Amino acid sequence: MDSLKIASAGKSGATVRSDCRIEIELTGDKVVKVELVSKVEALYGENITAQLNELTKFFNLTGAVIRIEDFGALPYTIAARFEAAFKILFPSEKKEFLPEMPEKNKYSTAKDKMRRSRLYLPGNEPKFFVNAGLHRPDGIILDLEDSVAPAEKYAAAFLVRNTLRTVDFYGAERMVRINQLPRGLDDLEFIVPHNIHVILIPKCESPDDVVKVEAKVNEIKKKRKVEGNTFFMPIIESAKGVLKAYEIASASGNICSLAIGLEDYTADLGTQRTLEGKESFFARSMVVNAARAAGVQPIDTVFSDVSDMEGLTQSVIEAKSLGFEGKGCIHPRQIDPIHKAFAPAPEEIEKAKKIVNAYNEAERRGLGVVALGSKMIDAPVVKRAQRTIRLAVLNGLMKEEEIA
Repeated sequence: MDSLKIASAGKSGATVRSDCRIEIELTGDKVVKVELVSKVEALYGENITAQLNELTKFFNLTGAVIRIEDFGALPYTIAARFEAAFKILFPSEKKEFLPEMPEKNKYSTAKDKMRRSRLYLPGNEPKFFVNAGLHRPDGIILDLEDSVAPAEKYAAAFLVRNTLRTVDFYGAERMVRINQLPRGLDDLEFIVPHNIHVILIPKCESPDDVVKVEAKVNEIKKKRKVEGNTFFMPIIESAKGVLKAYEIASASGNICSLAIGLEDYTADLGTQRTLEGKESFFARSMVVNAARAAGVQPIDTVFSDVSDMEGLTQSVIEAKSLGFEGKGCIHPRQIDPIHKAFAPAPEEIEKAKKIVNAYNEAERRGLGVVALGSKMIDAPVVKRAQRTIRLAVLNGLMKEEEIA
């Protein structure tokens, strides 16, 4: 037994919602006592107590007082908070209490999936999780890095694991931003076995960072018999990272996207981030070029002013003009403007239709060369036109049947 006699996990306070704080105190006797404080005790008190008793038996806990302050926590959150507190007391315990994963959470993704929007959710705030998918972002990121205080990171990993298993993402790509290496390697044990689609690697400065993450992911997949693809999105956030961008983007065949994070980048330069973005033009261009050269998607940074929708739209238009295919979100209200701004213009759609129709006709006729009028069309042009059509369909600007 560890020398600790008391440990806690979770949050309490007037502003807390959908969470709980669980404290386990070891007493040394044979009895386990539950002390519950909850506004919904009359309705759910028996269920909460029964769940805690189940957890106690699963981990063979004896001689303890379990104190819980409940603020509407769902069962998967209660389980995560209990297990985190228990393993602070007993760090050698290897057993995991895993909620059942429903079939709806077992869908897959693809390397070239549209990633126009990715919604960041703090990994220690369950109040944001349940309804996030209803806003229809292309991806949902459970964040273990910057949005989680250092003292809460350990407990957050259990919560993120249970969220991946339990919460309905409504078809959004399932993403986690791990901590900066080397700590981020420990995070992988909590996410790789639970159908994670994309792992975001923050503050990436070397291809070796990607190699280390991939090696650990492969080790866990082999050990836990995990099947399916796991993709990586390195985030460039420093001057060194910018200069190494192509090496990073080409470090693994499982990299799907290369993103840039400008808050840390401008801090590294010793300058301020501005709306005009002159201070970051070089870095953003480098990331786009590195991503394109490596054959992966370039993804732009977040827009930090959640009340400035016009500024967000202009930022997306600028990002699109530089060659970016997606942008980060820190609030659900940013998702729709991002999707609309990344949508192709009518003239782009018409041109793409002509190119794709010409390509399809050439294929039907068994021709090795695609021509539009007197002009030859090469493969990259066709691929870009196909992507434009996909974007137009996704945004409801045309129907797939319009392609011959």
